[in-house]
Amino acid sequence: MLIYFAASILLATSPLTVQNAPAKAPASPTAAAQGTIVDTAVAAGNFKTLVAAVKAAGLVETLNGKGPFTVFAPTDAAFAKLPAGTLEMLLKPENKAKLAAILTYHVVPGSVKAVDVVKLKYAGTVNGQRIDIKVDGAKVTVDGAAVTATDIACSNGVIHVIDAVILPVDGTVVDVAAKNGSFNTLVAAIKAAGLVETLSGKGPFTILAPTDEAFAKLPAGTLEMLLKPENKKQLVDILSYHVVPGVAAYSDAVAKMTEVPTVLGSPVAVKVVDGKVMLNGANVVAADVEASNGVIHVIDAVLLPAQKAAKP
Repeated sequence: MLIYFAASILLATSPLTVQNAPAKAPASPTAAAQGTIVDTAVAAGNFKTLVAAVKAAGLVETLNGKGPFTVFAPTDAAFAKLPAGTLEMLLKPENKAKLAAILTYHVVPGSVKAVDVVKLKYAGTVNGQRIDIKVDGAKVTVDGAAVTATDIACSNGVIHVIDAVILPVDGTVVDVAAKNGSFNTLVAAIKAAGLVETLSGKGPFTILAPTDEAFAKLPAGTLEMLLKPENKKQLVDILSYHVVPGVAAYSDAVAKMTEVPTVLGSPVAVKVVDGKVMLNGANVVAADVEASNGVIHVIDAVLLPAQKAAKP
């Protein structure tokens, strides 16, 4: 799991291709260039649902701000593809935070034109999670949604049009781990240590998550000892050694580091061998599992604070 890369992308008027230069904005390019992202979307006429959602989420002032922003803008037809009742549910006042999380997942900080978008594999969003960008010949997709038009110029950014609403992961690192099924022991330990509320907070966190099999490798009786109430402090220390605070560190960034900091205070050493990343000798067997408040890297051994990384 690694650090977000800030890049931006949004609405546009001609297909995004690798071969072609960014398309020019459609009718009234001057007006589009003078208006904000919200103004431009309103004037376009085919983003009525998006504009209504932006208003319901209380994001009009933000997207009328200085920016710049890159917005991947779903059309009205894109919103119509959502399951029946989904949009109506999201527009309810009690779901304002969830709606805002979805909309900000469509916004990348900065102004990224089509010619630069096709050079990216992912981009960090205002939501905190990152979107995946794929280029297949002349077709460009963002989290699976096709980019159908590009480079609509706005006074505070640029818009690229997409044909589907893209959705961020809805669930904290604890929720994601609990639903996965491979982290039953880790989740039980988090509960015993009283860390559920902390790790369900805003974050962001990077979790180096040992699987159930990883915990099973501990010496006999170790886990049972750690789960006893009188050993809570020791358990907290061990779990804190698996948490990188204040950042969602994606694997591409981690692979460039020699060590990563932890909540405990002691760093975890990073070593890359034949393209494989090891953390204090534990292998990263799966990476970049996203959550609403961070990212999870799956490891095959429990990291112990006193443990020293294997020397290169």
